[in-house]
Amino acid sequence: PETAHKQVLTPLCSNNQPATMSDFTAEEVALAQPDQPETATIEAWFMDDSNLDQRAPHRQTPNKPVIAQKLAELGVLYWKLDADNHEKDPKLAAIRKVRGYSYVEIITITKDTLPNYEEKIKTFYQEHMHTDEEIRYILDGAGYFDVRDFDDQWIRILCKKGDLVILPEGIYHRFTLDEGNKATAMRLFVGAPIWTPYNRPQDEHPSVQKYKTTFHQTAVAQTA
Repeated sequence: PETAHKQVLTPLCSNNQPATMSDFTAEEVALAQPDQPETATIEAWFMDDSNLDQRAPHRQTPNKPVIAQKLAELGVLYWKLDADNHEKDPKLAAIRKVRGYSYVEIITITKDTLPNYEEKIKTFYQEHMHTDEEIRYILDGAGYFDVRDFDDQWIRILCKKGDLVILPEGIYHRFTLDEGNKATAMRLFVGAPIWTPYNRPQDEHPSVQKYKTTFHQTAVAQTA
């Protein structure tokens, strides 16, 4: 039978190595826990295969929503935070400390701020993976993370103001803004920022293999 997938945080030191709970207060660990699937407000759905612009919602007809439980099984972590108070938010501070996110930058993507905007967002939309987590906190505007499920189907995740989403190392994904053509996002990193996309196919890459072992094989075992 299927078992519930409870998201439990693994603390990290600033060098991306596992930390011990003694490095943090009980309050910090509790604040840093991701929203659990049964209460998460994240919205996602299976995509259609139309040729509409990448910024369109791409919902199937009828819509096929994806519950937070399935996203958790794919390794996607989610928090709903107070974007207007991000500079003083104790929850964000706890997430950064417990997960070791020592580097932060804020970027704004609009037609006015990003040179060669249309070409750039097409580049973001190339299917790829990373050798580290991808962490994005939407402070304003909205966009979509698309991730592959275990059957290689595209799932579209709506990321709007207040949404902090973490994609695991090795998952195939892509990103685009929505039709509003505007997003301000916080990017977080463990140590110096490294953002190297490895375009698909990368099936033999150690990060992809790690992802399959950590999440895909675990899901198969739970449903066996």
